[in-house]
Amino acid sequence: MGSSATWGLVTATFTSSFVEFVEALTIVLAMGLTRSWRSALWGAVLAVVALAAFTAAAGYALVNWLPETALQLGIGALLLVFGLQWLRKAILRSAGLKSMHDEEEEFREQAAAARVAGAESRFGLDWFSFVVSFKGVFLEGTEVVFIVITFGLNAHDVPLAAGAAGAAGAAVLVTGAVAHRPLARVPENALKYVVGLLLSSFGTFWAVEGLGVFRDGGRLSWPGDNWSLLGVLAAWFLLSRVMIHVMPRLAAPSAAQPAPPSVLERVS
Repeated sequence: MGSSATWGLVTATFTSSFVEFVEALTIVLAMGLTRSWRSALWGAVLAVVALAAFTAAAGYALVNWLPETALQLGIGALLLVFGLQWLRKAILRSAGLKSMHDEEEEFREQAAAARVAGAESRFGLDWFSFVVSFKGVFLEGTEVVFIVITFGLNAHDVPLAAGAAGAAGAAVLVTGAVAHRPLARVPENALKYVVGLLLSSFGTFWAVEGLGVFRDGGRLSWPGDNWSLLGVLAAWFLLSRVMIHVMPRLAAPSAAQPAPPSVLERVS
């Protein structure tokens, strides 16, 4: 794999995993500080174990059940769809059409829910803290697993993708342990924009290569091979900037239109 693809793999996997781990940390902190650290940590640990088993099973199945080119097309298309979801939200936030994600606000909401939840103990654990922590870490971690598998298999370097995700998790864990509070100062919205661009670029690149499965079973080649990734990334960046400037103008006329009259108003 070329140097551009290698750095792209590390950057995309680390950044996306970092964002997901920040959101998971907020949930665990809210449960631990409000109700029970022991239960929250047990939920987080068991979620990580479940994610590791899921990663191993999914990776084995994909490698052994699909031919390489079909795998590249399928995973590239899924990665593109996944990346476009990140990019769409980032564009809406940058255009002022969607509120910015706030970890402090998320922490307050989770903590408030924990305070009003009833007390229930199972297996010696505060069940609410355990379940919420397990669910939060597992759901956020599932996206990390998806990114690690897609990047790792397509780039033929799962250990590098897993290492980048592990480094992101360690960085969030250490920072959270030191701060003992949500990582609200992390530029999460900007990072999500970067992640959306990277995932969309890699997804486009690999999906197009995988289209060779419909021709002769071999993958299609981009001009300049892996260096074409930079061109794809630039194209998505320019398109996103255009959308950021255009979408508020498109939304303004519809927002200015008065609401349709009610049934009573039409009758009167």
